[in-house]
Amino acid sequence: MSDNRFKIVFDGALLPGVESTTAKLNLAELFKCDVEAIEKLFTGRPVALKRDLSRSDAEIYLQALKNAGVDARIETEQPVAFSLAETHETGSGSSTDYTPPSPSPYAPPRAAVGENLPAFSTLKVFTVNGRIGRLRFLAWTLVLIVAMLAICSVIFTVGLGILALSSTAGMVIGSLVGFVALVAFVCVSVQITVQRLHDLGWSGWLWFLHLVPFVGSIFPILLMVLPGNAGANQYGAPPPRNSTAVKVLAALWLAAIPLMFIGALGLSMSGYIDQLESEVGGGYESSSINADDDSDQATTVDEVDVQSADDTAEPVDSAQE
Repeated sequence: MSDNRFKIVFDGALLPGVESTTAKLNLAELFKCDVEAIEKLFTGRPVALKRDLSRSDAEIYLQALKNAGVDARIETEQPVAFSLAETHETGSGSSTDYTPPSPSPYAPPRAAVGENLPAFSTLKVFTVNGRIGRLRFLAWTLVLIVAMLAICSVIFTVGLGILALSSTAGMVIGSLVGFVALVAFVCVSVQITVQRLHDLGWSGWLWFLHLVPFVGSIFPILLMVLPGNAGANQYGAPPPRNSTAVKVLAALWLAAIPLMFIGALGLSMSGYIDQLESEVGGGYESSSINADDDSDQATTVDEVDVQSADDTAEPVDSAQE
């Protein structure tokens, strides 16, 4: 007795939260065909996408279709009975030509299902294609900042050596290398942020919200907090699961952000206190100078008054003498 066989049936239903356009694009990539051919599967009629499968193979195909965003199901194949009595011999000299039936427009594409659609996308850093999650976004950002600081330290050290030999050459070379490093840092940062936006199902052009006043200070927080799409979206399959290294780096970055905020707050408070002390000291000195000026003026007035009184007390020779 042979094992039961199964088939994959699809009647146009989609998983919750999946748009029709996204599902059609995913199926077109899955079947390696045009979107026009996929449109024929969304007629509302049940279509058998794959037949004669074992239970394990049917589960694999079904999972691939669910990753594409469609709601398919597994059904048992009806056993087919064969009888030799129903066969008829045809003469070789028959005048009737055999015409193969035309393919049905509702037939599914003849392509393998499941092998060409990975469960997770491939990670690539230096590209704007693909998706990354919240923790990987934090981990990659931390690695990028550390690498940039290391490169800047090397550039600064080498620049000091060149400046000792030639000040002009050191300034020119240091400026060019620093500019190239800054451009590279910005490019990689943009690529990482665009992949994070893709994970949310958003367009990469939203990166320019960083340049909008007030919005640019809140937008990075949203990228670190909002969860990505659980399944495939128009930008591809979901990213792979986070490794231990990604989790550790993300935790370090999350711990470093409050420390950086506290340090910046402490520096600002220290500068404010220094400025306040300088203003208070300047006001005290100015008041002391004004008090000294007032006392000098009072002394001068007193001297003038005493001198005037002395002049008044002196005897004046009369004209008769």
